[in-house]
Amino acid sequence: MTKKTIVTLADSNYFSLLEELVQSIRKFKQSENIDICVLDAGLTNNQIESLSTKVTEIKKAEWDIEIPFYKKGKEWLKSQVSRAFIPKYFPNYDKYLWIDCDAWVNSWNCIENYFKACEKNKLGITQSIGPGYKNLAKVNWIFGKIASIKTQNYKHAKMSGLSENDSRKIAFAPHLNIGVFSLMKNSPCWDIWQKNLKKTLSKGRVFGSEGLAINISVYIDNIDTEFLPLSHNWIISHLMPVYDENNKTFKEPYIPHNEIGIMHLAAGIWKNGVDMRVDKNIKVNIKSLEGKNLVKSLRYSNN
Repeated sequence: MTKKTIVTLADSNYFSLLEELVQSIRKFKQSENIDICVLDAGLTNNQIESLSTKVTEIKKAEWDIEIPFYKKGKEWLKSQVSRAFIPKYFPNYDKYLWIDCDAWVNSWNCIENYFKACEKNKLGITQSIGPGYKNLAKVNWIFGKIASIKTQNYKHAKMSGLSENDSRKIAFAPHLNIGVFSLMKNSPCWDIWQKNLKKTLSKGRVFGSEGLAINISVYIDNIDTEFLPLSHNWIISHLMPVYDENNKTFKEPYIPHNEIGIMHLAAGIWKNGVDMRVDKNIKVNIKSLEGKNLVKSLRYSNN
């Protein structure tokens, strides 16, 4: 029988988000045969004790690639390195699905698709582009005619010392958000990703390095990749979903209003300078499927 696990990482500040992610997974009966493993990047002893009864395994995250001490900063930055080494921490599995702790599962179908996507040693991942996305690059107009274009991939590539040629290769490739992905244990993608991560860490900043490395792996090294729908890693700060009041679920804002699989609060949802990720009381304006104006939290709720 194929052994599967969902893996995440958290520090003490994001512990409540971590608990909500675990609850959102265990809400589904289909999760009974899937383990949950956690990388500890600064949890307190009390938090670890509380968490140990809810997950399968907890391991202390490490700096798996050596970097200068002045770059290390806070413990949670280990997430930018350790996720590329998951089989080292949790070797007893065949398939791994990583979900950032500031994301939660809204519909189980996407979980099955991620585990299916990584078969044949492919990388299962979602591109950050879809209907309703209006700005894909920042443009500075010089003399009113010449465009200086800066995409997320290009900016990070140049900051990390990539050649101009390689930076241009990924400049307009749809950005891959590494907050949710799947891989099999023996996939050659791990080695390629780690190789590129060493490069991006050597000259660039730690934050964002693992995402840049996976974009290089896909768009330059051409690793086998299964691209999953945007609904499978819905980054709320990019595009607000709608809420189906009848079925109590979040959906895409455009026809046919597919149900969102994973709600991801990457970059935060801010109101009056406060991030919803650190304050669950924060609520924002959102449309219902029927067009009503609602005020809701986008954090996971059992209700």
